[in-house]
Amino acid sequence: MSNQLKTPLYDVLVDHVKKNPISFHVPGHKYGQINQHQANRYFKQILQIDATELSGLDDLHSPEGAILEAEALLASLYQTKKSYFLVNGSTVGNLAMIMAACVEGSKVLVQRNCHKSVLNGLSIAKADPVFLEPEFNREWKVPAGLRIETVKEAMNLYPDAKALILTYPNYYGMGYELQEIIKEAHLHDIPVLVDEAHGPHFILGAPFPPSALQLGADMTVQSAHKTLPAMTMGSFLHVNSSRINHNKIREYLAMFQSSSPSYPIMASLDLARNYLATYTSIDLSFLLNEIQRFKQELADIPVIKVLEYPNVNGDPLKITLQSRTGLNGFDLQRRLEEVSIYTELADPNNVLFIFPLLKEGQSFPVKEAVLKIKQALAGLPLKDSEEIPELASQNISTLAIPFKDMVNLTVKEIEITAALGEVCAETIIPYPPGIPLLIKGERITKDKLSQLSRLLSSGARFQGGSLLKDGMIKTF
Repeated sequence: MSNQLKTPLYDVLVDHVKKNPISFHVPGHKYGQINQHQANRYFKQILQIDATELSGLDDLHSPEGAILEAEALLASLYQTKKSYFLVNGSTVGNLAMIMAACVEGSKVLVQRNCHKSVLNGLSIAKADPVFLEPEFNREWKVPAGLRIETVKEAMNLYPDAKALILTYPNYYGMGYELQEIIKEAHLHDIPVLVDEAHGPHFILGAPFPPSALQLGADMTVQSAHKTLPAMTMGSFLHVNSSRINHNKIREYLAMFQSSSPSYPIMASLDLARNYLATYTSIDLSFLLNEIQRFKQELADIPVIKVLEYPNVNGDPLKITLQSRTGLNGFDLQRRLEEVSIYTELADPNNVLFIFPLLKEGQSFPVKEAVLKIKQALAGLPLKDSEEIPELASQNISTLAIPFKDMVNLTVKEIEITAALGEVCAETIIPYPPGIPLLIKGERITKDKLSQLSRLLSSGARFQGGSLLKDGMIKTF
């Protein structure tokens, strides 16, 4: 068993700083010596370890020393064939996974509530996606996970599929019957690629859902910066299957990632791996007690409802609230921000909190947060929430126009009210969470227009759809 107490990459950076190096190399801040005075308070120390590929500091794209050792410790912790540090977020991991598994024209089965980076990868690969619609959870009013029956049907319809791309858990922490789905895919010799951005801590075991790797996924991407103490853009890519061409993974990672990777981000990944590897049962008990205390305090606020996972299959770090007032999720989020409570996301119905992965003795201002939440919601009247109908989307669908055929098509701008049945010429993404509502090349249905109308009226923010505020949309 590897020594998970070690932090090899962080250690060589600290040793390098102790040498008081004189820099005649990039980056231009010269270990923080060349810096704007007003920024010193925040940047001075971090810039001391913002180095480059010097002797002894290794090279992410051809690791032989500390980075190689740090990635080997990561692979040992997650019990994989090979694991990689990513400095361009889980986005680059999704791109590399897809490019390694697909060629132009490949049929690829894709969970419809995927992140935009998955669609970007399919577009770059010029693959032919087949979208699998997840179940709709009526209480939470959000898309959840896939049903095994939908996956079986898709595999019967498309036996030549080259990959199955899943999102697990969903943004709200919900798990689903992933093991059965992976087994079904492997019966057809289809590799399973999992965007597990929100689940790097699942290897801690119950009460967290089982990790995709433990359930047999061939490749998995995890955002270490989401629930582990890593810097933003720090992620992991795990390869755990002979169904995947390892050389292609390395090739695409070198192609898509910066040739000047951030050493602070990489060092934070080394430290995050160490943090997770040294997490104890005592730490877990402490964490769960803190979460339960927070949820109980929230449950005592009459104007909000704390949601519980169906079949207790979900991530305890995710805490989702619904308003019992006339406020929608975005209104509720804005009220919380007025008292400096900043949440992960809001949707028309919910507000999502992500609790930190605390260790025993670590403090987090739970009491202060509850007091501020009570302050923000004081005086609101109770009101029954509106019933949100389940949207009758197709379980299995494809693009009306394949990615490879879109290049030379003329784009027109039309009123949203006239868009029913047209083919969308832009990807429209409520952000966060970054799950596309409409995909470029997808036919615009009544259901999608209804969702778009609700999001616009409730104050959602979008990536793409630059003309939405004028009541217009781009179509082919």
